[in-house]
Amino acid sequence: MSDSKLDRTMMFKAVETDRPDVRAVLEQVYQALEEKGYNPLDQLVGYLMTGDPAYITSHREARMLIKQLDRDELLETLLRSFLQK
Repeated sequence: MSDSKLDRTMMFKAVETDRPDVRAVLEQVYQALEEKGYNPLDQLVGYLMTGDPAYITSHREARMLIKQLDRDELLETLLRSFLQK
């Protein structure tokens, strides 16, 4: 049998773009939530579960900052960080 392109798994590597730094955004959003008296973890979980930016305060432009991140990418980054040894 011949090895055709249809039989192979193709690898895809996304091109890096000017994306905001996930850690920096999360730290800023966390601080803004804390300053407004919210439990930052509860609010961030609410946002991650629903995608509703209303869970994030507009204080210090935190809502605008978090909306710059793709939620899937944010979750992937968090999981990758948590699972790294």
